Amino acid sequence: MDRALLEVVLALNPWLEHPDAWPTALAARLPRAFVPRAVYREGALAWATPDKAHLLVGPRQVGKSTLFWKHLESLGPRVLALTLEDARIRAWTESAAIFVRDLQVEFAPLAALVLDEVQHHAEAALFLKQVVDLHPGFPVLVTGSSAFHLQSRTRESLAGRATRFVLHPFSMAELLPADPGDPPVVRERRWHEVFLRHIRYGGYPEARISPTPEGVLGGLIEAFLDRDASDFFRIRRPDAMRKLLHLAAGQVGSLVNLTEWASLTGVSRETVQEYLEILANSHLVHLVPVFAGGRRAELTATPKVFLVDTGIRNALVRDFRPLDERQDAGATLENWVYGELVKNVGPSAQVRYWRTRSGAEVDFVVDDGSTPIGLEVKATALRRPALSRSARSFIEAYQPRGFLVVNRELEHEEVVAGTTVRWLRAETFGGDVRAAVLGAEAV
Repeated sequence: MDRALLEVVLALNPWLEHPDAWPTALAARLPRAFVPRAVYREGALAWATPDKAHLLVGPRQVGKSTLFWKHLESLGPRVLALTLEDARIRAWTESAAIFVRDLQVEFAPLAALVLDEVQHHAEAALFLKQVVDLHPGFPVLVTGSSAFHLQSRTRESLAGRATRFVLHPFSMAELLPADPGDPPVVRERRWHEVFLRHIRYGGYPEARISPTPEGVLGGLIEAFLDRDASDFFRIRRPDAMRKLLHLAAGQVGSLVNLTEWASLTGVSRETVQEYLEILANSHLVHLVPVFAGGRRAELTATPKVFLVDTGIRNALVRDFRPLDERQDAGATLENWVYGELVKNVGPSAQVRYWRTRSGAEVDFVVDDGSTPIGLEVKATALRRPALSRSARSFIEAYQPRGFLVVNRELEHEEVVAGTTVRWLRAETFGGDVRAAVLGAEAV
């Protein structure tokens, strides 16, 4: 290991030479008020497994490195943290065998290795596979601001060698005050306040604490378009990618029309499809498939488009007004509900929508492989708990284990054709999505 490289590594990890620097290093990497993340409770035990790569992926600036550092807090200064943004570090990792040998000879014993911004490695998945196969003797914690290369290659290269977790922007539940002793009236007021800000500015950490969240969100969009799209993905038509992202934001909840979008962006249908896949793998845009259920009357091809974070969506459509003042209140609330579903149900269930050739439609179906649950979103004021014909058709067809109507004002429960139907206010739903949808304990 040459002297120049060693100096870089020690500069990145001063606690290796001076263990008393560890608390200061942690303080610099962790916020004063750390917000517990649901994925940490799911992944903390797995991340301690040696001789495996543990991947934490998601959009930029959602707190991936912060979450790993919180996990490392209890391990002490026998941690080596490297960033693949550094050219010398990238050169060092060109040979996995030499890299692992150097770690075992020069830095043993290690409690964990952290590889940050691994998407900058030209062969990230192959490199991680080789490192794991060499049995280094410690867990390898990996972050990436884009999951594109990792997601497309890890399934084959890292099968059985890695765990993979996706970190999204904060869900509403993660931002709620943790005080179970609050009187119900106080709790409901606080939940309502969190909901009102969350649906306007979303869950990106910096936007949450900034006095100018609009500017923060605009900067995140530009960072994706300028750095990820143009530099990392080598997008040939960044102008078309930008227009496509705006089209998706303006049409959330609508069926994807590749032909129309190709015409509006000035590129081919194939290019639109490619760009949508990049947006999906970057965890900005999701294409939601239909819930078929094996019935011939159902549409089975065209997905719907949603954005994962309402703050990003509002920045793209340039409208941060409160929900009551918006003409697109229905689409905004529906997109928010989708984001909360994705952030909370995890890999245990798939979020889909239901639509028949006769026009019956249910906004979302959460399918965990057993009996599904249906969900409708209503932004208009509901004076009484009236269930739509589409909802009744879905209940009659599938006898779901439950059906939810997320709305602005109404709380009610009744049984329809053997299925329990619950009308929930948006803030009640957001406060405990897992319990509402999966019947599970909130995390």
